[in-house]
Amino acid sequence: MTSLPDFVQLDSRQASLVIDCMHKTPAIAYFGKRLNKQTSFEMLQLLSTRQEAKCSVLVEAPISLTPSMGEGFTGGPGIELNNDHNAWSIGGKLQSVTQLNAQEVRFESVDEIRNLTLVHYLKLDKETSVLSASSSLTNNDNKPVNVNYCAAPTIPMPDHMTKLLSFEGRWSNEFHRTSIDLFLGAVLRENRKGKTSHDNFPGAILHEQHTNESQGECYGFHLGWSGNHRTRIELLAEQRTYIQMGELLMPSEVSLVKGQSYTSPTLYCSYSDVGFSALSNNFHKFVRSQILTPKQQIKPRPVHYNTWEGIYFDHNLNTLKSLADRVASLGVERFVLDDGWFKGRRGDKAGLGDWTVDYAIYPDGLSPIINHVNDLGMEFGIWFEPEMVNPDSDLYRAHPDWVLQTEGNEQLQFRNQLLLDLTRKEVVDYLFKCIHDILVEYPTIKYIKWDMNRDINHAGNAIGKPAVSAQTHALYKLIDDLRIAHPDVEIESCSSGGARIDYGVLSHTDRVWTSDSNDALDRLNIQRGCSFFFPSEVMGAHIGPRDCHITGRHVSIEMRAGVSFFGHLGLEMDPRELSEHEMKALKSVISLHKKHRALIHSGDLIRLDTDGNSIDFGIVNAQKSQALYAYNSVTETKRTTPKKYRFLGLDPSKTYQINMIWPTQLKEYSPSILPQIEGRNFSGQALIQLGMQLPISFPQTSLIFEFNEVWHKENC
Repeated sequence: MTSLPDFVQLDSRQASLVIDCMHKTPAIAYFGKRLNKQTSFEMLQLLSTRQEAKCSVLVEAPISLTPSMGEGFTGGPGIELNNDHNAWSIGGKLQSVTQLNAQEVRFESVDEIRNLTLVHYLKLDKETSVLSASSSLTNNDNKPVNVNYCAAPTIPMPDHMTKLLSFEGRWSNEFHRTSIDLFLGAVLRENRKGKTSHDNFPGAILHEQHTNESQGECYGFHLGWSGNHRTRIELLAEQRTYIQMGELLMPSEVSLVKGQSYTSPTLYCSYSDVGFSALSNNFHKFVRSQILTPKQQIKPRPVHYNTWEGIYFDHNLNTLKSLADRVASLGVERFVLDDGWFKGRRGDKAGLGDWTVDYAIYPDGLSPIINHVNDLGMEFGIWFEPEMVNPDSDLYRAHPDWVLQTEGNEQLQFRNQLLLDLTRKEVVDYLFKCIHDILVEYPTIKYIKWDMNRDINHAGNAIGKPAVSAQTHALYKLIDDLRIAHPDVEIESCSSGGARIDYGVLSHTDRVWTSDSNDALDRLNIQRGCSFFFPSEVMGAHIGPRDCHITGRHVSIEMRAGVSFFGHLGLEMDPRELSEHEMKALKSVISLHKKHRALIHSGDLIRLDTDGNSIDFGIVNAQKSQALYAYNSVTETKRTTPKKYRFLGLDPSKTYQINMIWPTQLKEYSPSILPQIEGRNFSGQALIQLGMQLPISFPQTSLIFEFNEVWHKENC
């Protein structure tokens, strides 16, 4: 065996990761702000020296990359195995360290007694400071071994990270944040819904006491996985804290025979010492450079129209043509035909699985509506829910055994549908052919909205084994195979809105549907939460009906448009009901969005801390020469006038011209600052340090300001 290094250090522009290799298993010695050349590994090692505590072990078990019971670790083990012998007490020893390049390293540990190999792979992206980390277990023994849990590498935390920001929600109200103080013991969050889930997003942020959007240290963590998952954050009695995330496996779900391996989902981590917004921008830049393809980045995101909240299942060719005419006149660039186009689909009780055009409604197929849409200059998209089947369908009547189920247990009723077993080759082959045939017959379909509308409650496959893990991998492969066959077709991940949003599915798709709620006030909070990990261009954001179909809330067109403006913009309503004022407003905001979407979909997000009355943020380009800022009044201010708006994120040394670009008209109680600042120049320092007095406005008012650098002769 070649000699092992004492440590490995990976550096990015903002962060350093140091892994201690001097003990039996590798462990993170430091992860945080980039270390300078004067700081050595020996210093870190010495400063971390701990003594024997009373009534404690002489030397504490390490928080290694995979802490284990074999090491005597009494926190949450990073690996749990069993067979008919002693696999449970795996105790590997570091055998090799391979530094693949300056940013990537591979650690291989071997347990020669149990014939198991554990590999850790870590990569610290130089530009974005996002760490990608995964663990892989291989069975080298003749005896099979059951994998109950194999987490991604465990990350120890500095002891001044005392607060946890977690993400939770429900259908149509995703990405809410809850902040708690860490306590002695573990915060354990588990998702068993079979998909990423509305209620338990696989992400967390650990931070110090007074961190906010623009100051303070924080660490962000996200597990890129679309199935069941587990997050454990624990403060141990000896004042050590760690976070551990991995796939939650059901009993007997993964069993390895000799030569087989299991690899954890990838854990994505990053660090910021200047607050949450900078942390989010690390993740945004990583998504743009490492997850999205260059092709996805180059093409402007087309403004959508989706038919769902406009007509639901009431499909009619003439109606659809009239919808297309109306939205094309507004500047819409993509028309998406939602649920209801296929055989027997007149409601949500029948038809799923029978992916052929319903000729009772479309006697000439989809060509008339597709051609009409294309002739209007719009792309055409279509809705599928491939993983599901209605019991009332030809597919289910022919193959009732093709669904996930468990023997002797009655299926729970859920939206009149069951889950197809994607671990069966014949099922995947059938689904590929159905979708492929539609795309071949109608080659100008350029977009698929891929939906998934129920939890996996009985996840048994054809041989009675739990199958969420294999089901998720099969889903990824099915999408990939379709993308290879149809490279010009974009795919959206939707799951009753935001129940399948993660870096795992995003690696195989083009955008996510953020929430089924198009209520602008709800969306402000949902999109803000989603923005902690996801950039604006992948977040579907549609302007819904004036009376929201989910909340019943009446919101002005100006507010609805102002909120959707900062995502992947779309419309989802019946445009025949629009007033002349609403038509004019939509046409205006779509034109504005097209003008500014290059900035919206590439700039740095600056979330501003909220006082509870408004939700405010900005997007600034890399040169800080152009910016957009939004003020979104949600409730009436507690004082006679609102606070000043400080435009954090601008360059204090530059001069900017300010213009209010939305709404085009604002009715005010009395003359305000707005006409006086229009087109005027202000120093970045004044805009940041003093800020601008906000006008008095009604609740549910959205204002958007544009800033452009003013070039003086000395700048040239």
